[in-house]
Formats: sequence, C-alpha cells, structure tokens
Amino acid sequence: MYYIKTFNNISEKGLRRLPESDYDVSPDHETPEGIILRSYNLLDYDIPDSLLAVGRAGAGTNNVPVDRMSKHGIPVFNAPGANANAVKELVIAGMLLACRNICQAWDYAANVEGTPEEQNKAVENGKKKYVGYELPGRTLGVVGLGAIGVQIANAAVALGMKVIGFDPTITVKSAWKMSAEVVEMPSIDELAKQADFITFHVPLMEGTRNMLDAKRIASMKDGAVVLNFARDGIVDDEAVLAALDSGKLGAYVSDFPSPELKGNDKVITLPHLGASTAEAEENCAIMVADQIKDYLENGNIHNSVNYPEIKLARIGDHRLAIANENRPDMVGQISHVLGQADVNIQHMRNESRNELAYTLIDLDKQIDNDTLAKIRAIDGVLSARQI
Repeated sequence: MYYIKTFNNISEKGLRRLPESDYDVSPDHETPEGIILRSYNLLDYDIPDSLLAVGRAGAGTNNVPVDRMSKHGIPVFNAPGANANAVKELVIAGMLLACRNICQAWDYAANVEGTPEEQNKAVENGKKKYVGYELPGRTLGVVGLGAIGVQIANAAVALGMKVIGFDPTITVKSAWKMSAEVVEMPSIDELAKQADFITFHVPLMEGTRNMLDAKRIASMKDGAVVLNFARDGIVDDEAVLAALDSGKLGAYVSDFPSPELKGNDKVITLPHLGASTAEAEENCAIMVADQIKDYLENGNIHNSVNYPEIKLARIGDHRLAIANENRPDMVGQISHVLGQADVNIQHMRNESRNELAYTLIDLDKQIDNDTLAKIRAIDGVLSARQI
C-alpha cells in the first residue's frame, strides 16, 4: 500500500487513477510515500524519510523546495501542457480586453444612471471614449515557446496576427507543433521592439526575474500592450506603471494582482485564473497521478523538473531504483556491490541531468537489506529502493 498526502483540493478524476487497492490518499498522512499538491506552499515542509515523490498539479514549482528534494533523491513532477489550453484562452481574452477597452467600457455602462432615454443618450455619447482596434495585422511577441507559448502563437496566427517568438531552449517537440508562420527572433530585445503585444510564458528564476524592465519597455512601440500570465516577478510592475502613466504603454493585463496595480484604468488584473478551469485542473491531476504511479510502481521518471527522463521496460520482478550525484564511477560502484552479493544485472539504464543522475536496474533475484544498505552507503548515492 502506498500512502499519498494531498494538499489543496485535487480533482477526483486524477485521484481515481490511483486504485484504492494499492493507494491510500488523504490530506492527513504524516509519513507519505507521495505528495500531490497545487498551490500550497511546501517550502518549509519538513521532509519525512518516507517520501519518494512530489507531484505538482500544474506547471510551476515555485512553491516546492526542489533543491532540498533533489538532495534527498526525490523527483518533483509537474504537468507541463495540461493547462495550456486554459492559459491560451485567457491570454487571447486578455488581448481582446485590452484592445477593445472592454473592462473600462463595462464599468462605464454599469454606472450609467437616469431614465431609459437618458441612459441611451449617455451610452451613445460615452462609447466614443472606448474606441479600440482589431487584432489582425498586429504583431504578438511570445517569449517562451513551450506547451503554452506554442498554443498561443498558433491561435494568434489563426486570428490573423503576425507572430514573433523567442525561446533559445525550444524543444523539437514544441517546434513540430508550432505554425511555420511564427517568426523566430534572435533576442528578447529585438522581439520587444517589434511587438504590439508581448506575452511571457517562462518560469520564474534568477535569469527571468524582471525580464521586462524599464530599459526594454523604452525600446517598445508606443501604445504596446504587456500581458503576464506566467509568474509574478517576470514583469517589473513599477516600470510598467511608469510607462502607462507616461503614455508609453497602452495597457497591462496581469494574472497577479498587487496593491500597486490597483486603481490604474490602464491595468487589468485577474485573480490568478490562468489554469482555473475544471478541465485544466482535471488534466493536471490526471497527468501528475499517472506520473507518480509509474514512478512508485516502476521507477520510471516522466516530466520531472529535477531528475532526468528515464523509462525502462521491466524484465522480471526485481528492480532497483537509485538516485545519485552525477559523478564518475557511480554505476561501477553499484555494480560492484551487486556482484559481491552474487546478483546478476539483467537490464539497466542510467541517465543524468546536470548534477543529478538516476539508474534503473532489473536483477535476476531480490537483494537483501544488507546489500541495499551498502548501496545506500556509497558516497554520492542520494536514495535507493527495491521495487
């Protein structure tokens, strides 16, 4: 029986992927083998010795202590692309809200008073203040062409927009899915200069914090629109507000409200709605539950943010899963311990990712606790378990 601790409300469709015969899922477990969460802040969580895997039912893992998990040999899984359609739709909606002045016009209409005739007259007179513009022919700059960015780029092309993109680490998988009409930019600076709209879809890290700052804003077109549905901190809000006040920027649409952004009629903020659809929550929960299940039962790793991708078809009933530091002769030392225990390796795969490595080994027989303890005692081994 595997014990899974949940934080936040996780979609039942996802949790049903973990059969009750083998999994006990509850928010009350103190020594779980797995954790599934959404936005709960796990940064100060006291990691129990029992923990083997963490699944974030979403894309970002800012709320998970990934470095600490890595040092304990614990993969952290996420759900890239599971919420892509939800975010795509909201970004397109954000562009429409901005270019047609919909929120400001809605507020005006909601506050019109008087007789029906007076209200009709006020509406006709007032609409002149909210004249907008259309999307076809405008240029959308997409920074980050992962699962979400590619969907947004393709949708914008379908709407008749010119689309330019920047992502120096774009994957082959994403490139195959992207419209051929999307033009690659050599840098964010070049993209910013050409964009009428700019949208960000990158994780928050040291290299992306305040990615859109005062210097880049100064190079943008007058009246351009900034959209941030990625992470709070990607855009320098103070620099954007200054540019809105000066008339340099036309609007700012953000999924991350703050006191500083309130009260500016050129700012539209939403309460972090990017992935807040029933479909996205279900997709994320299903993806994460499947990944944790495969890891706990087979040791396979898919969509981990810290450990390498690895999948090994099982041969026999005895499998060893080992996480270790990526250094020379680790596999050799592990093999030596198995050889001393008269255990034969039937099938093996080793993969590395930066400073971490992971090995799956199918054995001809089960190893005893003493052999497993010797493997765990090898300098550089972070975790080892027999499945």
